[in-house]
Amino acid sequence: MRASRLLQLLLLLQNRGRMNAAQLSAELEVTRRTVLRDVDALAEAGLPVVVHRGPRGGIELGFNYRTRLSGLSRSEAEALGVL
Repeated sequence: MRASRLLQLLLLLQNRGRMNAAQLSAELEVTRRTVLRDVDALAEAGLPVVVHRGPRGGIELGFNYRTRLSGLSRSEAEALGVL
């Protein structure tokens, strides 16, 4: 379950750009704290996650990072829980 959520988080940030923790928690149906733990896990895994603080802050992928998961078919993506 967590691996699927981390992948979904990564793809949300990649496709939508900067999002705040509240938006991500609503989209992923988890608490804001869980989103922050997942963001830490992505950063520890070496992904360029950038967190901006303050009222106009948010979470985004830095350095124009793009994952190479675009080769998945729709049924494969659904099987991984991405869609």
